[in-house]
Amino acid sequence: MTVLSRRNLLRGGAAVSAGALLTACTSNDPQNTAQVKAGTSDNPNAAAGQKVVIGFSAPAADHGWIAAITNNAKAQAAAYPDVELKLVEAGADAAAQRAAISTLVAQKPTVIVMLPYDGKELDAAGLQAMQAGIPVVNLDRAFPSRGAFRLQIKGDNYGMGLAAGTYVGDQLKAKGVSSPIIGEIPGIDSLELTQERSQGFKDALNRYGFKVANRRPAEFTADSGQAAATALLQALPKMDAMWNHDDDQGIGVLAAIKQANRSEFFMVGGAGSKAAIDAISAGNSVLKATVTYSPSMASSAISLARLIGQGKGMSDLVELQVPKEITLASETITKDNAAKYAKTGF
Repeated sequence: MTVLSRRNLLRGGAAVSAGALLTACTSNDPQNTAQVKAGTSDNPNAAAGQKVVIGFSAPAADHGWIAAITNNAKAQAAAYPDVELKLVEAGADAAAQRAAISTLVAQKPTVIVMLPYDGKELDAAGLQAMQAGIPVVNLDRAFPSRGAFRLQIKGDNYGMGLAAGTYVGDQLKAKGVSSPIIGEIPGIDSLELTQERSQGFKDALNRYGFKVANRRPAEFTADSGQAAATALLQALPKMDAMWNHDDDQGIGVLAAIKQANRSEFFMVGGAGSKAAIDAISAGNSVLKATVTYSPSMASSAISLARLIGQGKGMSDLVELQVPKEITLASETITKDNAAKYAKTGF
C-alpha cells in the first residue's frame, strides 16, 4: 500500500453512493479500531522494564488503512507504562519524511518505527538511523537494504493474491463453472506490491486452469475504484468473479456495480475493512469474501520495538533476540467466519 496513491481518497467527485459508503468504511478513533495486545502475568516480557522512547513516522492518515496503522501504534504504545511514543509528522512526500527522520535521529530515540512513503526512497533514512546506533523497525513498505532495518514487519502481498485466487477457484469449481470470466481491479500497477498481489492471484487461478479475462488498475481510492470498475463492467458484459485488491477502493467498485445493476458474479475484496466485513456478514451484495492485510501489524511493530529497545527476545522463541523479518499471513474472511474477524476491521 502506498500513500502516494492514497492521498486523494476523499478528493474528487465520486458518485453520491460511493460517498455514502465511504462514511461507513473508516474510523480515525483509536478507541474503536485499534488492536492491542495486553501483557499477561505468565509472560516475562509483560512486566514494566527499562524505559523505551519509540520514534514513530507514518504518512498522513487520509485513508482508512493508514489511519488504522497510526491508531494501532498509538494505542499499543499507551498499553505499556515503559514506552514513550514520539510521533513525527511524515510530511507531504518522501523528501519531507527523510528530513523528519533526520531530525528524529538527532533526538536519539531508543528505537524508530517507520512506515515510509516508499521503501526505496526512504532506504537512506533507515541506513542513517541504523548507522547512528538507533534500531529501525521497517513497517509494511520494505527497505531494499538489509542494513537499513533491525526488523522488517509487513503483510504478505503475494499471499493476498494467492488467497483470493484460491477462494475464487474453489467457488467456481464448486459451481461447476469450467470456463469462467474473471475480472481484476488492482491498485497502482507500477508498484511492486500490486505486482506481487496480481502474481499470486494469477498463480492460484492457474492451478484450476483459470485466468483473468480483463484487468483495470485503480489507485487505492474510492474515485479510482469506481472508474476502474465502470470500465471493467463495460468490457465484460458477463462475469463470474472479480477480485478487487483493496477494500477502500472497493467502496467505489461497489458503487459502480450497483449503478450498473450487475449481480451475476461474486467479488472478493482485499485488506479487511470493517465495511467490507459487515457487508460480507450481511450477505446483501456481490462482495462475498475479503483477504486480510491487517493494520494490526503496527501494534506488533510497537511491541517488538519495545523488546528490541530493552534487549529482549520474544518469550515463546528460544532465540534471545527478536527475529530480523516477520511476514503476516493473509487470511480469507467469509460469511462463515466474519463474526470472528469483526473486531479486526478498520
